[in-house]
Amino acid sequence: MYFKMKARLEKIVPDVELRYKAELAAEIMELKREKNAVILGHNYMEPALYYSIPDFVGDSLDLSRKAAQTDKDIIVFCGVKFMAETAKILNPSNTVLLPSDKAGCSLAASITAEDVRALKRKFPGVPVVTYVNTYADVKAESNICCTSSNAKAVVESLHTDTVIFLPDEYLASNVARETGKQIIFPALTPAPLSLQGRGAGGEDPHPSPISGRGAGGEGVMVGWRGRCEVHEKFTVADIEAVRAQFPDVVILSHPECSPEVVAASDFSGGTNAMIKYVEQTKAPHYLVLTECAMGDNIAAANPDKDMLRLCSVRCPHMNQITLEDTLAALKQNRYVIEVPEEIRVRAARAVQRMIAIG
Repeated sequence: MYFKMKARLEKIVPDVELRYKAELAAEIMELKREKNAVILGHNYMEPALYYSIPDFVGDSLDLSRKAAQTDKDIIVFCGVKFMAETAKILNPSNTVLLPSDKAGCSLAASITAEDVRALKRKFPGVPVVTYVNTYADVKAESNICCTSSNAKAVVESLHTDTVIFLPDEYLASNVARETGKQIIFPALTPAPLSLQGRGAGGEDPHPSPISGRGAGGEGVMVGWRGRCEVHEKFTVADIEAVRAQFPDVVILSHPECSPEVVAASDFSGGTNAMIKYVEQTKAPHYLVLTECAMGDNIAAANPDKDMLRLCSVRCPHMNQITLEDTLAALKQNRYVIEVPEEIRVRAARAVQRMIAIG
């Protein structure tokens, strides 16, 4: 294990740390075999974990597919809670473990199921697209989920002028631009007591019909003011400062960055799309504007390419997932993810439609 990790991470992780983490990884691998477990690792995992214990690595869509196909008894999800919930939604009979109970998400926390119900009352009949970075009860109120990599395709698959797209403000704005839709962010008033807790059947006494089309002639997107606490911190000033020092740099940004940052970048795409872009192109320098650990993982996989670092931001939630906690999760069977069956069944429809879009 040490030599396997060293071959990839020699220039990324100090040797003394590699030796310690290789011991943890070897113990995890043994427990994984004993307990018939599969380990899924998101692209944002720290390099020592990413390049050692996962059976599969990738973005949310990749890992959702792998979760749906597994024949293992236990799924250990090295990611954050909404990802582990998605695995449970697709595998109700499997045990799903999340190594840390502190691995939440600022974006998922920005919206509730009642918020979605309120929007559905305000815009009756309008389909709801929910980003996979949401909790199960929010997914259950949706028609279909999406990831950053297939959001445009999901919106276009609905063949409708108007769509509710939740909860990421910046991703919605970027997808609205790509699909030619005008984006609006409506204010919501509390639901009348007679309607609170009701689903799509409850009607708003003052619904907001949407007429007309956006500037591009393709309709309207109803957004929400949620943001990723990592991606919102990247600015156009950051890009300008890097370009001043490295004029020939190629800058890649995640679609959860602001529309201004995306417009100032050379390429924007989900985590897998950015990885493939670096692998398949040649440039003097690259700068990836996303979670810091992913930049390290790309650098480790592409030692012949010059990856600049603008790493002032690490996701505090992804950072909770460690080799130590993953080992403890397998030893102690913690932290078990549960999703109430009534919510799971409804959420599964939205997630499965997302997977079918690809």
